[in-house]
Amino acid sequence: MNTTVDTANYGYVTARVRVRRAALFDEDDYRKLVRMGPGEIARFMEETEYETEMNALGSRHDGVDLIEYALNRNLAKHFDDLLTFAGGELYDNIARYLRKFDAWNVKTVIRGVYTDAGQQTIADDLIRAGAFSDELLDQLTEAGSIEMVVEQLSNTIFGPALEEAYADYEEMDVLVPLENAIDRAFYSDLLGDVPENPSEPTALYVQLLRAEIDFRNIRNALRLARSGADIDPSEYFISGGQLFEESELAQLTTNVGQLTEYLRQSSYRSDLENALDDLEEADSLIEFERALDRALLEYTDALTNRYHLSICPVIAYIRAKEREVDNIRAIARGKEAGLTDEEIEEELVIV
Repeated sequence: MNTTVDTANYGYVTARVRVRRAALFDEDDYRKLVRMGPGEIARFMEETEYETEMNALGSRHDGVDLIEYALNRNLAKHFDDLLTFAGGELYDNIARYLRKFDAWNVKTVIRGVYTDAGQQTIADDLIRAGAFSDELLDQLTEAGSIEMVVEQLSNTIFGPALEEAYADYEEMDVLVPLENAIDRAFYSDLLGDVPENPSEPTALYVQLLRAEIDFRNIRNALRLARSGADIDPSEYFISGGQLFEESELAQLTTNVGQLTEYLRQSSYRSDLENALDDLEEADSLIEFERALDRALLEYTDALTNRYHLSICPVIAYIRAKEREVDNIRAIARGKEAGLTDEEIEEELVIV
């Protein structure tokens, strides 16, 4: 990695990011898509910036699969572009953050093997935007068991954590221990790479990461608390956030009212006023998770407005682009499953 601080080009990269952020789908686009069938959605996307991927994949795929694979390829292209634009410390921090797609791909492979999805199906669902080589990703998709996946990752940042969690997976036959181990390894590596006395730009980057960990911890603990499984949420706590202790979070997630009040008294309060209202009004786990997604996007945008020439606009763009892809995927898959327009709209997160 390039580590020369002087070559960090925040002005150039944030200008490029602003242009791309402005081109993301807006509320009107989503309103149109929700009222289309899968074929109409595909044609709509062919007239947008997804045109290249739709045309390249159109001879091998069709329908909702074509839409989904085009989304993944487009996502990887845009994030590769960010690394091409960036230099110095900014490049280093973007590259570290994009390792989240290594975590995504490991989870995708494990879920695929667990559900007996085919090798090609798993390969098509990968997003090749992280640090893993194509060779390693291909080896993972060829694995015939979760044990083999864990073995092949032994020399990566996920290896030790997955090896430790594998026994719990075998005992409980659920993926929670493995997926949590992946998240913990990812965030531990991210924060472990940060210098002891970070520069102001890197300190902002750490602030964004800590917020992401806090919201991840809330989501994971709520899921565990409401799953009915005999699992202590504190056992799956991810270190590195700024709000919670392990035991504290486990207790708060048993009462959503107390949790939102706790957040209202926290350092996030001034940036999450609207989002916390949504959290209080959510009456299901799905609604609460959507509100959490909106809250994190809102918090990142608040920092972006405060620090124009920093990594904040870049992280905000990455998260917004991911959300666009998630929204389009939810619409296409919802249409395929026969959900009503109203049910699909409840799946969307629009900020």
